[in-house]
Amino acid sequence: MTAQASISTPGEKLVVIGNGMAGCRAVEEILARDANRFSITIFGAEPRVNYNRIMLSPVLAGEKTFEDIVLNGQDWYDDNGIELVSGDPVVAIDRAAKTIATRSGRITPYDKLLIATGSDPFIIPVPGKDLPGVVTFRDLDDVDKMLAAAGLGGNAVVIGGGLLGLEAAHGLALRGMQVTVIHLMPTLMERQLDEAAGWLLKTALEGRGQTILTGADTAEIVGDGKVQAVRLKDGREIPADIVVMAVGIRPSVGLAREAGLAIGRGIQVDDHMVTADPDILAVGECVEHNGMVYGLVAPLFDMGRALADGLTDQPSGYPGSVTSTKLKVAGLDVFSAGDFSGGEGCEDIVLRDATRGIYKRVIVKDDRIVGAVLYGDTADGGWYFDLLKREENVSDIRDALIFGQAFASGGGAGANPIDAVAALSGEAEICGCNGVSKSKVMACIAGGAHTLDAVRSGCKASASCGSCTGLVENLLAFAMGDDYAGERDNKPMCKCTSFTHEDVRAAILEKALKEIPAVMQALSWNTPDGCSSCRPALNYYLLCAWPAEHQEDPQSRFVNERMHANIQKDGTYSVVPRMWGGLTNPRELRAIADVVEKYDAPMVKVTGGQRLDIFGIKKEDLPAVWADLNAAGMVSGHAYGKALRTVKTCVGSDWCRFGTQDSTGLGVQIEKMTWGSWMPHKFKIAVSGCPRNCAEATIKDFGVVCVDSGYELHIGGNGGIHLRGTDILCKVATEQEALDYCAAFIQLYREEARYLDRTAPWVERVGLDYVKRRIVEDNVGREALRARFLHAQTYLQVDPWAERAAGKEAHLHQHLAEIRPFAVVGG
Repeated sequence: MTAQASISTPGEKLVVIGNGMAGCRAVEEILARDANRFSITIFGAEPRVNYNRIMLSPVLAGEKTFEDIVLNGQDWYDDNGIELVSGDPVVAIDRAAKTIATRSGRITPYDKLLIATGSDPFIIPVPGKDLPGVVTFRDLDDVDKMLAAAGLGGNAVVIGGGLLGLEAAHGLALRGMQVTVIHLMPTLMERQLDEAAGWLLKTALEGRGQTILTGADTAEIVGDGKVQAVRLKDGREIPADIVVMAVGIRPSVGLAREAGLAIGRGIQVDDHMVTADPDILAVGECVEHNGMVYGLVAPLFDMGRALADGLTDQPSGYPGSVTSTKLKVAGLDVFSAGDFSGGEGCEDIVLRDATRGIYKRVIVKDDRIVGAVLYGDTADGGWYFDLLKREENVSDIRDALIFGQAFASGGGAGANPIDAVAALSGEAEICGCNGVSKSKVMACIAGGAHTLDAVRSGCKASASCGSCTGLVENLLAFAMGDDYAGERDNKPMCKCTSFTHEDVRAAILEKALKEIPAVMQALSWNTPDGCSSCRPALNYYLLCAWPAEHQEDPQSRFVNERMHANIQKDGTYSVVPRMWGGLTNPRELRAIADVVEKYDAPMVKVTGGQRLDIFGIKKEDLPAVWADLNAAGMVSGHAYGKALRTVKTCVGSDWCRFGTQDSTGLGVQIEKMTWGSWMPHKFKIAVSGCPRNCAEATIKDFGVVCVDSGYELHIGGNGGIHLRGTDILCKVATEQEALDYCAAFIQLYREEARYLDRTAPWVERVGLDYVKRRIVEDNVGREALRARFLHAQTYLQVDPWAERAAGKEAHLHQHLAEIRPFAVVGG
């Protein structure tokens, strides 16, 4: 029996206009108090379920998919007996008849009506604002428009240097566009940051390649049939292929106004979110309460609780919200709370750490915190905010206040983080994205949620951006004591650091770190130069994150990769030239034969990957061998590298009577697309022309099995010590789709697997369903992965043999007798 069938038919009909975060959160609060009180219908303008709008930025940046930011899936509506009408916006409210009408003409009666229409983006009224290519940044459709523009490259102009504008700029920059931000005010995010923090943020963003113009006023958007440029009032003209308007939002009050409700800056409500009509309520960004309109997430959660209390006859109300903002703007941590304008009677306590890029300012008045601004280190933001909301006297800890909770409580730098969360009040906010307090997390744990995933499912703390994950884990440890063994099975990279592989990769992106010393400095490595375990991993992570900009460190590669050949037990090397899809020709064969004779190679071996391996080449002869093979058109087969090794094929439909498709031709295309791509480990591909699978595609990292109707794509195979058959990813109809899915899968593996993980253990760890969600089900995400892979390939598809043959790194190939003698110190 479904949950919907088990719910008795209630006497009152609740209709919700708005399927966003505010409306659905209010419904959740009602259900938590009295699940059988109402029969609920929710109308949403967008053709999708409820999602976390504040997480659109990671979707734009390619860090998350739509599925990752869904708050209430279809199962939530079904399980709670809620009728969802999506993609059909409400266009009218008839208060006399107590009905609403939708764009499609549907009429629905209500006993209680909840308006949660949110806000509308503000479009500055300049010439050209309606040109194609001018977009806002409010919903998933806007993200899709930006992704389409970014796929074509070029210039992006973002008008507005607030949070949304900077996030849009960050995402478009990560997608490869040249980005200019135009902001009218002299300080970025002036509502959340003071001048000093705004300057630090601007400097950091400029250091990442963005152009930031503050004090800049837009005069006109220029274009003939589409956007071409933005002209400023001072005459400057900035080229633009897309313009993102992110200058602010306004409460969406059109429906309420037409229905005759009281409107100020927003829909006016009382403490239980009731409008001028006792049967109509409103919640969220569209609301005005006691003269205040809120555009942040936490207040709408407070409103939802007060609304649910009122509808279920519980005595409480909404007193208004004291707001804080803890954000990761383009990967940079910022926090603000309260009033940071200062003024008479206020005292500023400031800490600046230029080396670490940290700025902290706490504003105290009458021995109580009234405001705080943090940049670079926001760990104590929740503590400051808790002190602010409780109006606690801080005179006793005044001298240590700026150094954070650990120092102020007398614990010093080594204070126990479990004690810190234990000291927080029950009302202290733990998860800003979902408005979850400490008391709610503790209640969730007490109710049986004894893992991080269980807490996320139970109360949604840490379920969105993840920045509060550490706090939630500390609360689990505080509540469960020794029974809590910890969540992360990820061990530190090595003895040099406490950070996991995933932590390090995230920091490289967030902090724009592009060389190994910068990583070690930023993450406080506890050894001066790292070790043989972490240095190769760091070198790869930097290459993957910044293919055009990273600082390569040859000494952090294994010997085979440094020498671009496989060392053998006698000290000589084997050389394996690439043979595209296993194909060769007389010229290549003659070149190989000549090399074998010229350099007296003792053995030539056919490999399992359909290539020829030349053994016994001396180190000093390698550049000459490579030059001879290059002359025949052959390049490195990367048989030595954590990279694509081979693409194995069968003859397919051209010759075999069982062949269904041109497997050889497809294999050659795949190899020419993927060669040179450095990866966490070696990577093998095969294309079989029919289900007889002569190319052994089902034990490869990526395999294609041709069938009559197209191509079956397989992933995660391994034919080595631990044999693993592939998992079927999906089936596609065309060669181009096979190429696209292959590129996307490789890039997902490149970006998320730990260094030295083959695809087999990686797929087992993250799960086949996860890979399918990212590659098969998410068309936009798949295209973004493919685009990032092909972008990286423009820098990686350089034949190292040709470089060495031309003289690069010549010292590596000198005979011992040629090396200049060196002095022995301290002998």
